[in-house]
Amino acid sequence: MRKALMVGVALLMATPSSLVAQVPPPLADVAKAWGSVIASPPDAGADAYFHAAIARLAGRLATTRAMLAAVDRAALTPKARTSAALLQAQMDGLDFQLRVLKPWARDPNFYATVIAEQSDVPAHEGSFASVIDLWRYRYPLSVADARRLDAQLSDIPALLDAARTNLAGSTAHDLFAYGSRAFHDQAETLARFEAGTLELRSLEGRRTADLTGEGRRLLPAIRAARAASERFAAWVEAEAPKRIGPSGVGRANYDWAARHVYLSRYDWAAQEVLLKRELARAWAGLAAEEVRNRGLPPLAMPTDPAAFDRASAERAQRFTRFLIDKGFLADTPYYRAAVPAQLVRWTPPAQRNFFAHVVAVDPLPLYSHFFHWTELARLANEPNADPIRAGALPFNIWLDRSEGVATAMEEIVMQAGLYDDLPRARELVWIMLANRAARGLASLYVQDNRMTLAEAGRFHARWTPRGWSNLASPLVAFEQLLYLRQPGYGASYIVGKVQLDDLIASQSERAARAGKPFDLAATIRDLGKPGVIPLSLVEAEPESSGP
Repeated sequence: MRKALMVGVALLMATPSSLVAQVPPPLADVAKAWGSVIASPPDAGADAYFHAAIARLAGRLATTRAMLAAVDRAALTPKARTSAALLQAQMDGLDFQLRVLKPWARDPNFYATVIAEQSDVPAHEGSFASVIDLWRYRYPLSVADARRLDAQLSDIPALLDAARTNLAGSTAHDLFAYGSRAFHDQAETLARFEAGTLELRSLEGRRTADLTGEGRRLLPAIRAARAASERFAAWVEAEAPKRIGPSGVGRANYDWAARHVYLSRYDWAAQEVLLKRELARAWAGLAAEEVRNRGLPPLAMPTDPAAFDRASAERAQRFTRFLIDKGFLADTPYYRAAVPAQLVRWTPPAQRNFFAHVVAVDPLPLYSHFFHWTELARLANEPNADPIRAGALPFNIWLDRSEGVATAMEEIVMQAGLYDDLPRARELVWIMLANRAARGLASLYVQDNRMTLAEAGRFHARWTPRGWSNLASPLVAFEQLLYLRQPGYGASYIVGKVQLDDLIASQSERAARAGKPFDLAATIRDLGKPGVIPLSLVEAEPESSGP
């Protein structure tokens, strides 16, 4: 049994020859050594997250830091310097995990490892032990895959038993108070997996996991993992009243991560200003739209589920055609398929969370945020030649870049004309922006230990227009817990959006000085060429994006 310190890591799997081919030799040596650090488990057995194993990992981090420090960055090309900065950010990301977050010792959700859906961002949001991505498998299972998955699932009871010891010293109240839901959900996922009704979601769309044939061998492991998940949920619930300390990392640590891990110029205080401004702008924008649209009939999606799904599919196709026709995307089969594969379905009124309320009016604005899936299609079909930046950067280093661009696209396509014949849909864009700003602002206060998660949820709901965000909604609890677990995530939607505005402004101003036209659509289309990397580094490679 092996438990890896994955912490949301997409591993550097490039061969030494490809590293040498794409990266200068001194940097290639560092990248190769670093890849072995984050790809290798810190130890074998259920004690993988105990202090001795973590200390050994810290020692390997120090060794690779010294190797990177010895590289003469002044002698590197601009692109190689960007890759060196990415390696530095990754090492700082692991350092932040080891010094501050310590999720294996503070956060029960670190041990929720069974995942049925691919994230719409490059890697899993937050920090986790060895993840079991059910969606990565082909069903019915082959003999080899059935054996591998059986071994993974069989490890869960021992992992959760070890978690009780690893978490013994945690005083983070909110991480425990909100920490059991993930394990009830994991148990439910495993129950549906056993029953043959589990729906999997990935870039390819939705499918059902089929445990016929070789899959039947998994049933004992599934049942044991399900029971262990429920026992662990009960343990977390019993422990929560005993854990009475703060859960946020504090402003100084937040600022350090913003600067060193996410390579952002905006610290906690600047982010508070930005989010307050966007929250006010969103409410003001909505008010202006409502004046403009006064007298227009309300938007009306079908209420019959089958008719709704047909209309929703048309909206997904409409958004994709708009992106291609306007030049935001190249016309390729994988870009054409990316968003329509993520069909947004009808939800009964009593079961609607915030986004289901939006979708019930019109799913098109939410599909605009699904620009995410086109970026995943790019990662899968047009990987960067530099293996350091070819895939998903570890430690959620991509968060401002990924969530910020997807949020920005909501407003960009609105201004580019997507709703010219649907003016009331513009109201939904402002409502979604207000929601993202409200929940991000609340998350800042949680990290600064000025709000509990319950208080953050109330703030989040209060400042979301039309009463569409409910404090009792599982979505609100999930989002605020995620933003507590991963500092910077809650604000990233707005902070990344602002960073994209900064990039567009600098690209446009440079074009104007050169007497050249500026093409926003081309800038967005080329944005992924350097990889899904922090936008501050994209600015350092202006030849990779825009004129």
